[in-house]
Amino acid sequence: MVKVVGIAGSPRRRGNTELLLDQFLAGADSVGAETSKVVLARHKVAGCIACDGCWGDGTCVVLDDFQTVDEQLISADVIALAAPLFFWGLPAQAKALVDRTQSHWARKHKVKAPLQPSAAGRDRRRGVFISVGGEPKGYFACAIRTMKGFFGLYEADYWAELLFENVDAKGEIANHPTALQDGFQLGADAAAWD
Repeated sequence: MVKVVGIAGSPRRRGNTELLLDQFLAGADSVGAETSKVVLARHKVAGCIACDGCWGDGTCVVLDDFQTVDEQLISADVIALAAPLFFWGLPAQAKALVDRTQSHWARKHKVKAPLQPSAAGRDRRRGVFISVGGEPKGYFACAIRTMKGFFGLYEADYWAELLFENVDAKGEIANHPTALQDGFQLGADAAAWD
């Protein structure tokens, strides 16, 4: 069975990106995937403190909710992170999670240890970035680059993105003619593993 983990990375609950993520997870569920959602606003994930404590064995020494979220992501076959665009990047909650994967950088490049396979035994995962911003699409470039690095440390290919420009007000994405269906279809496609 394909395991799909969706990360709601916005500080605002039930906003545009979480609505899209819920549709994405519903689409994955519709093709038989096991789905779960992590709401970062409900977790305590501190930023990286650059202590280099992970350089010894690739494990973060700062103990908080990062370890629980990290375990879920490692076990996943598909990782979807949904977050709005904040100043051409990710909001603090999502960026803290990304920065804490410095421990996976250390595991991969310092310790030279492989990441364990997903729960289904896959060495490669799929990464999906879902975002909404009040600016034109060109403003997503920095966030996309960050997400490619994040997914890479989980041995996930940057498999797909779902980006909507010029959308800002809470819930406004529901007025888009195709956005929610696009999210559902992307979830179904991402979980349909050959």
